[in-house]
This record gives sequence, C-alpha cells and structure tokens, in this order.
Amino acid sequence: MEKKISYGKLFIEMLKISTFTFGGGFVIIGMMQKKFCDELHWVSDEEVLDMTAIAQSAPGALAVNSAIIFGYRMGGIQGVLVSTLATIIPPLVIISIICNIYDAFSTNKIIQIALQVMKEIGYDEEYHVLVKVNKQSSEINGAVAHDEISAGDQGIMFGYADDETEELMPYAIITAHKLAKKLEEVRRQTPFLRPDGKTQVTAEYVDGKLTRVDTIVVSTQHTADVTQEEIRKCIKEQVIDPVIDPSLVDENTKYLINPSGSFVLGGSWGDSGTTGRKIVVDTYGGYAPIGGGCFSSKDPTKVDRSAAYYARYVCKNLVANGLAHKCQLELSYAIGVQQPISVYVKSFGTSKYSDDELQAIVLKNFDFSVKNIIDELDLRRPIYRETVNYGHFGKKDLPWEQFKKIEL
Repeated sequence: MEKKISYGKLFIEMLKISTFTFGGGFVIIGMMQKKFCDELHWVSDEEVLDMTAIAQSAPGALAVNSAIIFGYRMGGIQGVLVSTLATIIPPLVIISIICNIYDAFSTNKIIQIALQVMKEIGYDEEYHVLVKVNKQSSEINGAVAHDEISAGDQGIMFGYADDETEELMPYAIITAHKLAKKLEEVRRQTPFLRPDGKTQVTAEYVDGKLTRVDTIVVSTQHTADVTQEEIRKCIKEQVIDPVIDPSLVDENTKYLINPSGSFVLGGSWGDSGTTGRKIVVDTYGGYAPIGGGCFSSKDPTKVDRSAAYYARYVCKNLVANGLAHKCQLELSYAIGVQQPISVYVKSFGTSKYSDDELQAIVLKNFDFSVKNIIDELDLRRPIYRETVNYGHFGKKDLPWEQFKKIEL
C-alpha cells in the first residue's frame, strides 16, 4: 500500500489515542486500526495483524511497542520518534500530576493530623483522607463578620450541671465515659481486643435521687480467634468491675457485653456516617435536652458549639457556687444577631432562689454575646482534640469547665 503521511497528523492522532483511550494495549491497537487503517488508509488490515503479533512478542508495554511498530511502518525512523513521543506524553503528564497531588496531600497538615490520630487510636487499616474545604457563603459571612461578631446560625442550645458526681455531670454519661476510657486502657494490653468500642449506662432514680444501675452495655471490637465467653469475662472483670460502684448494682443489674455477638469488622470500615458526631454522647447522655446541631468541625462563630459550651459553663458555675443542686440553661440565637433572643434558667426546685432570681443572677454575671463567649473562653485556640472522645463536658482542663466566682 502506497503511504503518504503527515508527521504532524501522525503526532496529533497518536496523542489523542493515548490521551483518551483507557483499558490497556489491546484497546489502543483497536483505536490505531480504526484511525490509521479504516479512516486514513495508511496501513492495511493484514499489516495491522502482523504488527500486533510482533508487538505482543517483543518485551515491553504493548501500547508502546505498537506505537513503535506502527510509527516505523508508516514513517520510518521519524515515524517511530513521532509516534512514540505522542504515545508516552499523556501518561507522563497524568502521572506527574498525580504525583504532585499525592505529594501535596501527603504533606497536608490536616491529613497528617487525621492519619496520626487514626494510628494512635489503633486502626492499622490503610486510610485515605480527602480534605475539601470551601469558603463560607458570602451571605452568611456578611451576616456574621461584623466588628461585633454575630451568631453564625440560628438555633437553640442547652447547658446542664448537677452535683451527683464530682464532675457535676449526670452519673450515667460520666460513668459511660469512664467505662470507655477503661476499655481503651484494657484493650491496649489485651491482644484480642481491637480499637472500636461503645459503652452505655442506664441508671434508676427514685424521687430524683440516684438509687441503682439498671443496665450496663459494653460492645467491643475483637479479633476473629476469640470466643464471646472470653470477651465477656475479660470485659466484666477488667473494665466494668473496676469502674462501677458496687453499691449501685444488685442481682437485677443487667450486663450486656457484645449483645449482638461477633464484632470483628469495626471503625469506619464497618460503620460510618456523616452526621458530625452523636451529640447525646458529646453532651449529657440524654439526661438533659440537647440542641439541634453537632459541635465537632464547627468554628466558634457557630453558636451550636460555642453557646452550648457557654451554657454548660454557666450551669456548672451555678452549681459549683452552691446556688442550685441541679441547673439547666436554654439559649436561643438568630443568625446575624449578636445577643441571644432568649435566656431561660431552670433549677428544678433545687435552689433557694426562684428561677427568675437565678436568671437575674446569670444575666448580671455572664455576657452571652457571641464575641464575649469566644473571648472569655478563648475558643480560637487549638484546644479541640480533647473533645474527640469521651464527650465535650466534664473534663477539668477545658475552658468551659473552669470555676468562676458568681456575684449576687
């Protein structure tokens, strides 16, 4: 077959084939046949078969071998250079881009922190972290970014404290956190226990007073080579018994340890969601009301987080100052507004002051503007790693857990 080719045309066509064809060498050969045989008539069907056989028998990548042979058949040595260059440029460029992206991701501080935390927890699976952070809506930013910071969203937030534990937290949730901490300690010393785990405590009250523990739930991930009997014995003796006050358990207390049975696949490999955390666990365990939004991942202008912290700060200090045995605070905010649109204090009849009197004391001692909350609690610091597990409240080193003398 008489061939009259254009090297520029050869380069362009080979570049397009290499760039947009996926599936390996045989796919590229098919595209070469369609272009150079059927459309341009530079080679015949018989030549395509012969060149394919030679490319297969030669060492090296089939796509590159085919480009060399097709190029030589259509344009000699110059054809080889043109065809081969056009074939290798696209994957070279694509791989270079991928390498640069990988390098950028692998050195990204956010990704490194996330991977380090996963490693510290004990997950040894290979995790890939995708970070996608966009700018805040210009409309929301316009409503919030004043000299006096305004609320970044509307919502209702609650705070709570009582004196039934030294942390001034409800017994059930603080005990569940202690069980989780103990489980973490024990599993690091026990080869058949794995990182994922959950705890739950149900307490019984009579006339508002804690009387007994009704149910204790502990679920723990484990290796496949251990029996549930071994797990239950370990958890009961090494996790539950050292934590639970024996005076609060009786013959009717229920112990549910891995109640669903096998729990080998855990972590985000077994169950993952996008809710931003379970705020019942992060707050008061269901003993007190919770707001509508999660805390984690939000900056302090989001009152879902900062106002909930401040509400806890107020309640804890009302109890710590002896003004009530139990206290609940409800706040509500509107987006773009600096001050709350409502403040409501409830002491459940445990204070010598009326709720109205307590509310007046609160408003005298605490400034609920968003800017003051951020400044007083110093919330723009990197302090939030402490909140990634065992709840956001009841931890003595966090700023919203600090004591403040209240003036009457």
